[in-house]
Amino acid sequence: MVIKHKTLFFILAVLFYFLAFSICFATEKNIGVIMTGDIPYYNEIHKAFIETLTVNGFGPGKVNIMLQTPAPAMVPWSNAARKLVAYNVDIIVTYGAPATLAVLKETSKIPVVFAGVYDYEILDAKGKNLTGITSKVPVVTAIKHLKSISGFSKLGIIFNDSERDTLRQADEIKELEAQFKFQTVRFNIKKPDDAFKISGVDALFLTTSCVARQCSYNVSQVIRKEKIPAVSIMGIDEEPGAILILTPDPQEQGRVAAEMVIRILKGEPSSSIPVERPKKIDMVINLKEASEIGLKIPIDILTSATKVIK
Repeated sequence: MVIKHKTLFFILAVLFYFLAFSICFATEKNIGVIMTGDIPYYNEIHKAFIETLTVNGFGPGKVNIMLQTPAPAMVPWSNAARKLVAYNVDIIVTYGAPATLAVLKETSKIPVVFAGVYDYEILDAKGKNLTGITSKVPVVTAIKHLKSISGFSKLGIIFNDSERDTLRQADEIKELEAQFKFQTVRFNIKKPDDAFKISGVDALFLTTSCVARQCSYNVSQVIRKEKIPAVSIMGIDEEPGAILILTPDPQEQGRVAAEMVIRILKGEPSSSIPVERPKKIDMVINLKEASEIGLKIPIDILTSATKVIK
């Protein structure tokens, strides 16, 4: 009789273990993340995103992160979005406008949380299950500072015509021509060798183009060889060739996106969560890059920087 009781106890213990495991597995939520290529700014956003989830009790075992890292092109972006939609993840998180647009073409049911999207309006998100934090910065400030540093008259704009947000940035810059007395020249970067077409300008504006970021080595080679001062609106502490970086803090981008995901996981509809704008915008001055091309940074710009690289 004792043996039978022990056997019964063992069977019940095994059943309880598998039941508990099944419940745990069933409650684990799947979060799909699309992070384009190996772009340092997006890497920093993702790091802050994961850290915030974990600190708030949504680490491994509670959520399963399905990370997609497509190359910066329309087909890989679409394929990454389709994989996550086919898997029927609970939430999709996107970094940058191209990845976000690719997801919105594939689903209107799965909640989407974005970060690193310059202009929310280009997403045409009316009626979509979407929220997030934008990465828009005052372009006029970047132009004003660059003008004070170099006094340029022809400004080259590094963009990609398949990335709608970079076209928006190029248009915004063009609207400032009369105010700051300069002309714009657009350089459509689609592959690394396109960087060597950059010529006839005395300053450069680096947009948020994912494609151009993947060609940053070639772009920086041209900048340094031709001694062209450049400003960027998406970066981390150092970006090859840029003497000035005006960028939303990537830690804030990742943290806010994670907080929105947590609210959705707790039952709040994504449509009821308002899109946020960045509260922390960093201005980094790279004296090392400025020295390379023989430029001095005015003291008023140096004192207003959040970080100076020497």
